[in-house]
Amino acid sequence: MNRRFLFLLGSSRPDGNTELLARRAAEQLPAHVEQRWISLAEHPLSEFEDLRHDSDHTRPTEGAEALLLDATLAATDLVIASPLYWYSLSAPVKRYLDHWSGWLRTPGLDFRATLAGRTLWGVTVLAHEEQEVADPLVGSLNNSAAYMGMRFGGVLLGNGSKPGDVLRDTEALARAKTFFAQEPPLARFPYESAEAPATT
Repeated sequence: MNRRFLFLLGSSRPDGNTELLARRAAEQLPAHVEQRWISLAEHPLSEFEDLRHDSDHTRPTEGAEALLLDATLAATDLVIASPLYWYSLSAPVKRYLDHWSGWLRTPGLDFRATLAGRTLWGVTVLAHEEQEVADPLVGSLNNSAAYMGMRFGGVLLGNGSKPGDVLRDTEALARAKTFFAQEPPLARFPYESAEAPATT
């Protein structure tokens, strides 16, 4: 299968530091690799409704949910680009992942089987110098990938607060050059391995 990267932008601000870092990493992808960029702020999802004990979910046919579902199913590589908000994922990204719960329970969709073996990546920029504060975000993505049977490429971390700050983080920019070149392993829950979730 030809690789198709889906970049999901989870910031409430266009052209923010996280998007800038993600685009620097994406510049290194070969020209034949398809890239699709979707801003969750521009395509907001409705609040997720949990129907698992009441009725089946139905496949969405229009709006943001249909767009994001189809884009997710088509991607071989899914990149969550979320700033570190209160030490975890942004609200639009969390809502998107909540909708996975419905897609898992949509008859005929085979959502989990389709994503199994594909790769989840993360990109985030934080204001802290101490990267450990991003562990909840890294853990959330790693565990989501593990549950889905996906590979996990880790999280590309950068530092910045004001717009454009990350472009002065030379270490993050250097890591971005090889971030997508690695061969990601199958994700594992922390209790399945002594190794912590990967950060880059």
